[in-house]
Formats: sequence, structure tokens, C-alpha cells
Amino acid sequence: MPKLNLPTQFFVLLIFLVLLSFGAHILILTSKNLPVFDNLIVRSYLVNALLAAIIFLLLYRFRLKLKNQIGFLFMGGSFLKFIFFFLLFYPTYKSDGDMSGLEFASFFVPYLVCLFLETFFTSKMLNNLEESSK
Repeated sequence: MPKLNLPTQFFVLLIFLVLLSFGAHILILTSKNLPVFDNLIVRSYLVNALLAAIIFLLLYRFRLKLKNQIGFLFMGGSFLKFIFFFLLFYPTYKSDGDMSGLEFASFFVPYLVCLFLETFFTSKMLNNLEESSK
């Protein structure tokens, strides 16, 4: 089997981990008799996965031209995710005056899964760049 390029590896692992964490999240909610599809959980997983894919794709695309600025671009991507959080999720979560633990987990579980993956693959990409320049 041919080795997959870095973006393909990222997308395959992103889909797998997001589906796995979503399934685990749903299973935990179900086992505790908590509302399963409340708190914008589906939208949260979709938005976080989509933003992670777009951000990594842009970082990968500009890795050669802007290799000294990749860290700043990565942080800008995280900032962009928080903008989406405050536009798409925060108003609903705070509509009752309080953000519950379930609401918090509905956004930050997929956020952390995607952030971990983005960080890992961005580091791998930068290491590949450094090795290829030797």
C-alpha cells in the first residue's frame, strides 16, 4: 500500500478521531441518561472538524512560502475557532444566563480533539520541512 501524503493522513485521522470521540461522547451521555443531541453537539463536531481541516490545509499549502510564520498562522487558526465559538455557540449556551458543563463539553471535547490533531500534524509538517532543508 502506498504511503499517504501528510494532508491525506491528517484528513483520514481527523475523520476517524472525530467520529470516535463523537460516538464516545454520545455513548457517555446515553449511559448517564442525559440529553444526547442537545447543546448543539452535532454542529460543534462538524464546525470543529471543518475548521481543523481548513486550517491545516492552509498551513500545508503555505508551508514553504511562510515557514517562519507557521506558528503565528496556527495561533491565528485557533483565534478563528474562538470567533466561531462566540458567534455560533456562545449566544445559545448563555441564553439561560449560565453555561452548563454539558454545554461546555459539547464544544470543547471536539475542539480539543481537533486541536491535538492539528498540533501533532503541524509539528510533523515542520519537522519534514526541516529535514528536507538539510
